[in-house]
Amino acid sequence: MIHFEDINYMLRTLFVFSFSLFTFHLSNAQQLEVLINEALENNPEIEKLEWQYQIVVEKVNEVNSLPDTQFNFGMMAIKPEMEMPMDRFRVSVMQMFPWFGTIRAREDYITSQSDTKQMDITIAKRKLELAVADFYYLLYEIRTKGIVLSQQISLLETYEKLALNAVEIGKASAVDVLKLQIRQNELLKQKNLLTQQDQGIQAAFNSLLNREYDQEITITHELHIPEDDAILEFEAITQNPELTKFDVMYNSVEQLEQLNQKERAPSFGVGIEYINQESSPMITSSFKDMVMPMFSLSIPIFNNKYKSQTKQNQLQLQEIQSQKAERFNSLKAAYAKAVSQRNQARITFNTEKNNLKSAKDAEQILIKSYETGTIDFNDVLDIQELQLKFQM
Repeated sequence: MIHFEDINYMLRTLFVFSFSLFTFHLSNAQQLEVLINEALENNPEIEKLEWQYQIVVEKVNEVNSLPDTQFNFGMMAIKPEMEMPMDRFRVSVMQMFPWFGTIRAREDYITSQSDTKQMDITIAKRKLELAVADFYYLLYEIRTKGIVLSQQISLLETYEKLALNAVEIGKASAVDVLKLQIRQNELLKQKNLLTQQDQGIQAAFNSLLNREYDQEITITHELHIPEDDAILEFEAITQNPELTKFDVMYNSVEQLEQLNQKERAPSFGVGIEYINQESSPMITSSFKDMVMPMFSLSIPIFNNKYKSQTKQNQLQLQEIQSQKAERFNSLKAAYAKAVSQRNQARITFNTEKNNLKSAKDAEQILIKSYETGTIDFNDVLDIQELQLKFQM
C-alpha cells in the first residue's frame, strides 16, 4: 500500500493538471464520481457563486439603459400687470444620450466580468472535487489500516494459542504469552483510535456533501496502481483554469479601458419645450403658443480622471501578466514535484511489497520451527511488527 501522504499530494495535482495518477476498481460501493457529483449539486459555496454570477449577468440589463428622461413644468405664480403677452406655463422634456458605442462598451465590460465569475465557479468546482477526493482517500487510508490491524490482531491470537500450548509443554514461558497479549492490546488501541478518526472524517465529509453528519459513506478497499504512468507536458498546464482566469481578467480590464475611452467622449441630449401664452392684443398671429426644439451637449473638459483611469488600467494589465507568469511557474514546480513524489511512491511500494513477502516467508519458517520445539516468540513479535510496518 502507498502511504497516504503520497496519495494526497498526487491527488492535488489532479486538480492542477486534470489527470488521474491512480485508477481504482469499485465493487458494491459508492463511486467517487457519484460523491463528487452530489457535492457539486448540493454544496452551498457553489450555489453562492452561481447566484453571484446571475447577479452580474442581470447587470447587463442595467447598463444598457439610457439616462433618466428629464421632465420640467413651470407655471406663472404671480401675474405682473403688463400688456405684453405672458406665459401661463411651460412644459419641457429632455433625453440625454451617451456617445455612440458607449452602451455597447458597458455591456461588453459587464459580460467580461460575468466571464470572470464563471471562471471562479469552475475553479471552485475543481477545488471541491479535490476536497471530496481528499476525504475519500483519507477514509480509504483509515479503513484499510483498520483492516490491516484486524488481520494482525487475528495473527497474534494464533500466536497466543501457540504460546499457550508451548507453555503447557514447557517450551515457552508465561512472559511470552503476556508479551503477545500486550501487543494485541496495542493494536486494538490503534484500531479504536482509527475508528474515532473515521467518525470525525466522515462527519466532515458529510458536511462537504451537505448531508447529515452521521450518514454512512461507503468506499472501496481495492486500489490498484496502473502499469503505465500518465504523462503530461508542461505546455498542457496552460489549460489550467487558474491560468485561464488571468486571461479573462486581462480581457475584462481591456474592456474597462474601452469603456473609459467612450465615457470621456461628449454626451448629448435632445428635447422639446412647449410654452403656453395668454391672449394679447400684441399677438396678431393665430398661433400664440410656442414649441421649441432643444439640443444639449455635455463636454468633459476637465478629464484628468479619465487619463488616470487609463494609467491604472495599463498598470493593472501588467500586474495580471506578472501574476499569470508567477502562477504558471508555481504550477510547473508543483507538477515536477508531483512526478517525483509519484516515482518515489512506486519505488517505496515495490520495495515494501518485496519486504512483506520476505517477512511472511520468515513467519512460515518460525511456524515450522514450532513443530521442532525451537520457536522464539521474541522473533515472532519482531516479524509481526515488520509485517505491520510494511503493510501500513
